Amino acid sequence: MKRINYFFGLLLISTFLAFTRVGAQEYKLQKEIPVDGDAGWDYLSVDPNMGHLFISHGTMVQVMDVKIEKTIGIIPNTTGVHGIALAPETGKGYISDGRIDSITIIDINTLATLGKIASSGKNPDAIIYDPFSKRVFTFNGRSNNITAIDVNTDKVVGTIQVSGKPEFAVSDEKGKMFVNIEDKSTIVKFDPNTLKVEAEWPLAPGTGPSGLAMDTKNHRLFSACSDSKLMVVMDATNGKVIQSLPMGAGCDGLIFIPENKDVITANGEGTLTVIHQKDKDHYEVIQTVQTKKSARTITYDPSTKKIYLSSGDVKMENGKRSVTPGTFRILVVSK
Repeated sequence: MKRINYFFGLLLISTFLAFTRVGAQEYKLQKEIPVDGDAGWDYLSVDPNMGHLFISHGTMVQVMDVKIEKTIGIIPNTTGVHGIALAPETGKGYISDGRIDSITIIDINTLATLGKIASSGKNPDAIIYDPFSKRVFTFNGRSNNITAIDVNTDKVVGTIQVSGKPEFAVSDEKGKMFVNIEDKSTIVKFDPNTLKVEAEWPLAPGTGPSGLAMDTKNHRLFSACSDSKLMVVMDATNGKVIQSLPMGAGCDGLIFIPENKDVITANGEGTLTVIHQKDKDHYEVIQTVQTKKSARTITYDPSTKKIYLSSGDVKMENGKRSVTPGTFRILVVSK
């Protein structure tokens, strides 16, 4: 009887823990916020200090106050805009203008345009700020290189040539940076100060990497490999592939939420794939969240615990993509 009671007690505890965990896992699409304009879009960035969401949208960046969920400003003349990098300690932001091979500098408090920088590469796409080196880096899709900009002088200080098309990148904020090479299915490691490539590692079985995120505490890279529909976990110290997990189709971006230990991929098919980190070397898919088709770029606001995605109804006519008028919106996902 004691043995039976012991195992019955274990069963009750396991069931309780499983039930509690399932309840804690549930992300949901909470609302859709309409945004004016019918052009295409790419990355989003959030300024948690100001409560501002920067939304790339055609030839402009729209700025939303996330507290009132209204557009409060527009940054114009960012033709072919891709991404927005924020350098809070300088009070400045940097926008990659892909079609005109330039970077727009803005004041992140007033949203005024401060100037433009000519890129050292073609089609600057992803753009991030590295607080360790005090530099902004653009990843130039048509010239297979990376532009480094000093945020103190707003001057280009160097260019890094890479083996193929650079996609998204991350910094460990300790002197190392990493970028997906989309057409080679690799990750390149480079030094943001010396501007030297230090390693290039294969992502196999992952192919076609796009989004990239990092667990800086445990030195783990998370690469969204859209062609193979796999999220690949890599050891950032040696390039070893730790695990690969299935994700939805059409992923462009992903995030890592340290407090929840969740990696979340934004899939253009209209879902989020939620992957939980059990420990630094073990991961599992725990949830699929229904969103909207074309919602494939993503950002996270740590101050509000909300996830934001851009979305619109996309149609094909005569071989060209267009957005159905009146359908562009920001999706808000949270627990």
